[in-house]
Amino acid sequence: MSEPTESRSSEVPGFYRRTTAERREFVRDWAGLGPEELKAYEFPPGVDPATFERMIENVIGVMPLPLGIATNFRVNGRDLLVPMAIEEPSVVAAASNAAKVARAAGGFFAQSTPPVMIGQVQILDVRDPSAARLRILDRKDQLLTAANAVDPVLVKFGGGAKDLEVRTVESPRGRMLIVHLLVDARDAGGMNAVNTMCESLAPELAALAGGRPLLRIISNLAVHRLARAHATFRAQLLATPTTRGEEVVEGILDAHAFAAADPFRCATHNKGIMNGVSSVVLATGNDFRAIESGAHTFAAWQAAGEGTVVRPLTTYEKDREGNLVGSIEIPVPVGLIGGATAVHPTAKANVKVLGVRTSRELGEVLASVGLAQNFAALRALATEGIQRGHMELHARNLAVSAGARPEEVDRLVERLVQEKKIRFDRAKEILEEMRRGTA
Repeated sequence: MSEPTESRSSEVPGFYRRTTAERREFVRDWAGLGPEELKAYEFPPGVDPATFERMIENVIGVMPLPLGIATNFRVNGRDLLVPMAIEEPSVVAAASNAAKVARAAGGFFAQSTPPVMIGQVQILDVRDPSAARLRILDRKDQLLTAANAVDPVLVKFGGGAKDLEVRTVESPRGRMLIVHLLVDARDAGGMNAVNTMCESLAPELAALAGGRPLLRIISNLAVHRLARAHATFRAQLLATPTTRGEEVVEGILDAHAFAAADPFRCATHNKGIMNGVSSVVLATGNDFRAIESGAHTFAAWQAAGEGTVVRPLTTYEKDREGNLVGSIEIPVPVGLIGGATAVHPTAKANVKVLGVRTSRELGEVLASVGLAQNFAALRALATEGIQRGHMELHARNLAVSAGARPEEVDRLVERLVQEKKIRFDRAKEILEEMRRGTA
């Protein structure tokens, strides 16, 4: 039992200077961790602990997630194995099954825009914003040249600052002038390059506007860096023992219409898409928080132009033959160089397994996986319901949590599924019965 919180302080001078082992010991004493609990922080074999020390601050260990492989994917005529890092049951299986259905009609067909990111410079106290906008645009060529001088390597590989936009934004603190620097980040995520360019241009932009600069930072709403994918799901392959394929198609169309009409449903619809997208983003060492934020904001941003609150990131239609055609468009600010992708050994291995050579190819895979995941979820919802697919995997998690040994798990899961009582308390009861020899 750890000591009462009142007698402890989380103010720990020099904590960052301690070794990983010393920090781990401090946390052990703080929380009263036992030997087995402390073991959970140990580094995995084959990975140099110094790698993690370089990635973030105050490291005490790692938080492993299951890493699975989604099979059956064919994107633009090329077969892929897709690494997915996620804790939620049935996601990898669902993506694989959806890819198998899409495969019958050629798989996923994807495309992407050039990898252009937006950097924002906020300028305050501008008295004549309309005229200031024109003064800045008059100097656009010189400003782009100055921005590119900051990163000649990016320019050498075909990237760099490509354009400049100026917007006026009304805010609770008054009118602001916002300059957008459009930067082709090539195969990088772009954060460092874009932020550095914005920092370098801010004084000149503010002088031209007659104001003062404040924020200078990349935007995660990457509306110029999009990936799109579509696939055909043949109606005859969607049939279940109780539902005709044509009925499943109609059910999915109705489910999509629900998401298009109701923001409460749309939030869950888009979350299912990100189950697939974020797990691949995480597996490849990219910033899944940026992807999530950008995708959900993109859905709201598009909806605002249509006079609604939020819209689904996917669309479903029926072709002449009665097959289901799904499509997706999503921002994909991901990279293959720099960041965790360049240093995390598992991420590097996963990129090699995936076999993508450019950030645009990775974005096209993300769009395809997101569409597959969404189709699988809607198909389940429109037929037997989402819980059936989750049932056995959730029961397996409960069995382990209840203390079942490896040789006991399958029997315990079978009982839970048969009874349709997928609950922790029932798992404990059945496990006790098994060990008494009464089950």
